[in-house]
Amino acid sequence: MDAVSDNRHVPLCIDLDGTLIATDTLWEGLASILIRRPWLIFAAIGWAIAGKAVLKREVAARYQSAGGDWPYRAEVIERIRIAREQGQPVWLVTGAAESTAQAIASHLGLFDRVLHSSESENLTSGRKRDRLVALCGDGGFDYAGNSRDDLKVFDAARRAIIVAPDSAARRWGARHGAEVLPVARVSPLAILKSIRVHQWLKNVLIAVPLVLNHEYADMGLVLAAVAAFFAFSFLASAVYVVNDISDLANDRQHPRKRLRPLASGAVSIPVACATAAALLMGSVGLSSLLPPDFWIVLVFYAVITTLYTFIFKRKLLVDVFTLATLYTVRIVAGAAATGVDLSFWLLAFSIFFFLSLALVKRYVELDELAEDDGTRLKGRSYVGSDKDMIGQAGVASAFSAAMVLALYVDSKEVASMYAQPALLWPLCPLILYMLLRIWILARRSQMHDDPVVFIMRDWRSQITTVAGAVLVLMAAWQM
Repeated sequence: MDAVSDNRHVPLCIDLDGTLIATDTLWEGLASILIRRPWLIFAAIGWAIAGKAVLKREVAARYQSAGGDWPYRAEVIERIRIAREQGQPVWLVTGAAESTAQAIASHLGLFDRVLHSSESENLTSGRKRDRLVALCGDGGFDYAGNSRDDLKVFDAARRAIIVAPDSAARRWGARHGAEVLPVARVSPLAILKSIRVHQWLKNVLIAVPLVLNHEYADMGLVLAAVAAFFAFSFLASAVYVVNDISDLANDRQHPRKRLRPLASGAVSIPVACATAAALLMGSVGLSSLLPPDFWIVLVFYAVITTLYTFIFKRKLLVDVFTLATLYTVRIVAGAAATGVDLSFWLLAFSIFFFLSLALVKRYVELDELAEDDGTRLKGRSYVGSDKDMIGQAGVASAFSAAMVLALYVDSKEVASMYAQPALLWPLCPLILYMLLRIWILARRSQMHDDPVVFIMRDWRSQITTVAGAVLVLMAAWQM
């Protein structure tokens, strides 16, 4: 009997978590449930004590995911297609709950049989091996897996195929000369990408009160601003991780967000949770070095950004006003950390400036909709026909920011603080140039989905920012 005809009697058994998909369905479901309903932590402990099969069943019952919500490994699916073309039956053999396994099997339509955990049995490791041996005989199946739990199954398989292995599976494969299916490698920078270190540049706003009050020569205040910068950055990154966990299904439907480390499976849920916890502890530690007023602002930021993650981001217009507020809170935090005075004009300018940028963010998302009609933006309360209104509001906010800045430049406060206040007037057209250019590019469908990131990367915006900073320094210079 040749190899091809032999394959027709030997099923190719595919593991799910970490093999067919680049994530773990149990961890992902549990994390998503606890983020939305943290009081279920006590129930989850009880499920775990009752057994892993019970835990999987209860999590699957509360985390209703569609078959298309998972990050599938294209290389494994291609291997399945090749096996089917050769007449080899393909089974999905997983420790996941029935509802999860069946949803995935129905979505892909590639499996001849599905074996999964039941209410009384967690189908992993030795139990999975025993089930397959009972059905196919020892050496009567091929098996693709990835982890320590699969070693006993590998031992009983005719052929072992190792996919994205952990250390134990890698060592087993090296000893037994197992086939290793090449998959896309995970960048070691994935964790840094998951906490969005590039977004820390937004927290430079913390230094604005210090600079505008000309206190940048006081090293004590400068160090306080630096500590506040990292405290805010660590907290914001922790929130980004939590937000990405809570929004996995929506991110995986987005053309760019699906490539984020958590959505793509490059960073596992346990690693993400540990990272968020470490960042939160770092933020608390740094905050303990700063005045009590900073603590108040930081807690306020944490509360508002958490509400944004779970409620406000899905509310019409509330989301963009919240984003503008969160940017402005960074300026308030800078004043609280250093003890310098905070200008009403600065806060008013910040609200309008960042409201304009927040509206750009929503405009770009609406622009990506296939139809400019009543189609709803996924995960948001906007429809395609809102795009024009969002654009008009954003441009109006840009002009409002420039108007507030002009009133500030003409105020007695500026006259008393700057040696040459007339040099500040060019800031108004510079701000308008930056914002209106962003809006023109957005209308041309040439704008990044995060305009703040665009400003950081765009050389024209960088030159405009540097020119504004030079004007402020020249205006303050004592001749």
